[in-house]
Amino acid sequence: MTSPTEHPQPDPARPDERPGPDEHPGPDEHPREWWQEPGLPWKHKPTRADITCLSWMGAASLYGLILLPLRPVILGLAPHLLGSLGYRTGLVMTGALGSLGDPWWPLVTLLGALMSMKFDWIFWWAGKLWGHGLIEVWSGRSERARRRNERAIAFTQRFETWAIFITYLPIPIPAAVVYAALGAAGTKLSKFLIVSFLSSLFTAGLYVYLGWTIGEPAVVVLDTYGQYLWYVSLAILAGMLFLAFRNRGRTKTPGVPGPPPA
Repeated sequence: MTSPTEHPQPDPARPDERPGPDEHPGPDEHPREWWQEPGLPWKHKPTRADITCLSWMGAASLYGLILLPLRPVILGLAPHLLGSLGYRTGLVMTGALGSLGDPWWPLVTLLGALMSMKFDWIFWWAGKLWGHGLIEVWSGRSERARRRNERAIAFTQRFETWAIFITYLPIPIPAAVVYAALGAAGTKLSKFLIVSFLSSLFTAGLYVYLGWTIGEPAVVVLDTYGQYLWYVSLAILAGMLFLAFRNRGRTKTPGVPGPPPA
């Protein structure tokens, strides 16, 4: 006679009563750890280096998002500062002011070259740590993004030095993908930083020269722009909030920040 505390055995003749594999996991089965999620770039338990690199990527993205709505204000109030932070519009305006006798353009050019490459090493390091795993995460389920990133990787592997240089030109190439591909390919950090600085200094000089050539008309435009800079900043901020609200329901990869805004 079956006691109340005993559980009846399933009837072999009725397979629908048998427990499924998810109801009674075997002794060798373990729940998946957080770092084993398919959307993360590593294939192992993250080390201190992995967490540090990911944190730096988050800081870079946060920096870019904060500066995005502030750039118009800085351009109107302190173009030298914006140029020193490595932004092209600030460098152009610094060159225009230099043509009118402003003496700070050499220092702004040098600082701008250094600051424009301030986060490049992070993505090189990420590529060295995780290979192309990070690039696959960035591509996500977008076939278009995957093809674009594959072309960038192929170009980087074929033209290593030129690939670094081209990322500093105003053309639509995913710079972070190039840097990660260089790290994954084993490019030395010293070579990467030297080529990056020379490329950044050359292009910063071009932007300053462009402003110098334009001269006074650019300064007049800047003065007029300064009267509306707060409206421009508010419009950019409103656009950011709108995009964040529109995309909040879309699937995003948790924990993996994207490249900072250019």
